[in-house]
Amino acid sequence: MSPPIRVRFAPSPTGLLHIGSAHTALFNWLFARRENGSFLLRIEDTDTARSRQEWIDGILNSLQWMGIHWDEDVVYQSSRLKQHLAWAEALIKQGKAYRCYYLLEEIEEKKKQAISAGNFWRNDRKYAEISSSEAERLEAEGRRSVIRLKIPEGETVFEDRILGKIEVKNETIDDFVIVRSNGTPLYHLAVVVDDMDMNISHVIRGIDHLTNTTKHIQIFQAIGANIPEFAHLPSILGEDKKKLSKRHGAVSVTEYQDAGYLSDTVVNFLSLLGWQTGDDQEYFTRSELLNRFMLDQVHKRDTVFDLQKFEWLNGQHIMALPNEDLWLLLKPFLIKERIIEPQEEIDYKYAYKVVSLLKDRCRTLVIFAEQSRVFFSDNFEYNLKGVIKHWSKDPEKVIQRLEWLRDELISLKIFNTDTIDSTIRELSNRHSLKLALFIHPCRIALTGQTAGPSLFDLIAVIGKETSISRLNNAIRDIPKLTNGKDI
Repeated sequence: MSPPIRVRFAPSPTGLLHIGSAHTALFNWLFARRENGSFLLRIEDTDTARSRQEWIDGILNSLQWMGIHWDEDVVYQSSRLKQHLAWAEALIKQGKAYRCYYLLEEIEEKKKQAISAGNFWRNDRKYAEISSSEAERLEAEGRRSVIRLKIPEGETVFEDRILGKIEVKNETIDDFVIVRSNGTPLYHLAVVVDDMDMNISHVIRGIDHLTNTTKHIQIFQAIGANIPEFAHLPSILGEDKKKLSKRHGAVSVTEYQDAGYLSDTVVNFLSLLGWQTGDDQEYFTRSELLNRFMLDQVHKRDTVFDLQKFEWLNGQHIMALPNEDLWLLLKPFLIKERIIEPQEEIDYKYAYKVVSLLKDRCRTLVIFAEQSRVFFSDNFEYNLKGVIKHWSKDPEKVIQRLEWLRDELISLKIFNTDTIDSTIRELSNRHSLKLALFIHPCRIALTGQTAGPSLFDLIAVIGKETSISRLNNAIRDIPKLTNGKDI
């Protein structure tokens, strides 16, 4: 009987959750859920100089925002120092590790000599078999030992779930350090001991860890523990085909959250980075991903973070949300931009109409909030290019047309999209004027903008009172604007 599937995500809390790390977390989570396994979270916080509680909180919050939930208590690597060091001592006693008293500058000199001779220098284990009295003498001289793992002869071979068979000659691996001279364990030892104690069955991580894997297998073998199955995910590159970094823009989950991307979009988009779906489908709900994701469909080629596709996909997820759910996500952005107040009483029926009108035009919640401004506030500016194009050429006639339009709206008994549409069209026909001569000046009067949703729908949503008030404001302001005066 196969052991239970247990995977882990093990971030270091030295900053916000990078989108690449979120990608790793997602693939681990999807694999665990698809295989009815467990997804565990381990915070590798042994770098006390760089680890901070705020980064830990940020990682936890980002994962929860993405809907990635762990199945057991969070493991903090810093609390497991005794277990790490106990195994280091056990390996020394078993003759599989040793204390090394070489100074760093001595090692560097030996490496230089080897390179000049065209060789690769491996630790000669000069200090591997020294007596306790010799060790005391070296300590008295001020030397401090590190603990190194003894690498046996032969090869390290493993079958990577994504990359296939990996073979590394052990002669290319030096006896690497597992405990520093200050007594703290290195990442390589800590991660293996933790994976062993957490019964991790599969280690799914970025391909940048591939060189670590041979070292970790050496430690698993030295300890005598079961070696987990490994799968190394492809790198995420920017559109310039270089590793994704700050130069490509936002790179943390928090930054994309603040920019108005939905968590459903982030999960959907990241799942496409490296996963071959077998068809052309790109839009996935969470339930679809959980039903369809397979680790064996992940390819080994580098994958490109296509921001345009990301934005398009976000627009698709925005359009798919019910208006009520979308309003709940949009509201914090409206508050942040001071478009509405936190305690402001909201007419939800009206708010849902606004959401319905704009949802197919906005690819992020930030854009959504900005386009929503004119529906919740009269405090907006007229677009200067629009004023010049649609108001300034013949301002007196523009005012007259807006007055005609205003009076028609006032007289309407039934105020909806259909009656507004027919009324404005009839007004255009009556005066033998193009419909655009009413629509464009009116849109600027009502929103300050030159583009937006259907004018007839817009007027119906903001209502008769607001429409008439804004038309009156525009009729008042046009002379001042077209004479070059500041309003």
